[in-house]
Amino acid sequence: MRDQNPVKDMQRAELARRTGCNLETVRYYEKVGLLPAPPRTAKGYRRYDSGHERRLRFVMRARELGFSLDEVRALLKLVDERDQPCAEASRLASLHLAQVRAKIGDLQRMEAALSEAIARCGDGARPVCPLIEALSREEHGAEQLIVAPDAPANDGSGAGNKARRLAYG
Repeated sequence: MRDQNPVKDMQRAELARRTGCNLETVRYYEKVGLLPAPPRTAKGYRRYDSGHERRLRFVMRARELGFSLDEVRALLKLVDERDQPCAEASRLASLHLAQVRAKIGDLQRMEAALSEAIARCGDGARPVCPLIEALSREEHGAEQLIVAPDAPANDGSGAGNKARRLAYG
């Protein structure tokens, strides 16, 4: 894919502006090796080109999809070597997708725990707030948010009780 308007010479601030990347993030990606160090002018200014811009956009898109820095590094290796099969990129993405799905499950459990906690607070007129009490416990994590042993399952299947045990201990 060729650049429509290839840029041969831009400073870091221009690279950041063109990509929408924070200037400090550009510095960081360069420091950790995701973005190659650009050549310097006689006065020591860094001079980035359209190759740097393409690579930075690649890194930004991968990060937006939640790939870790190590995963981005592995994907960039595939880009750089170009002799790796698409199967390797697919394998990396599949592993990442499994992690994303696990996080979604965790977030859904947190949502259920917080929704239940808010509902148990009711109109806020209770003398003891169940949410504050649960957050004050020594145990950690959403699993310990609220103990609700008397709460019935939503559909009578018992699945709600299991979810409640996961969410509330």
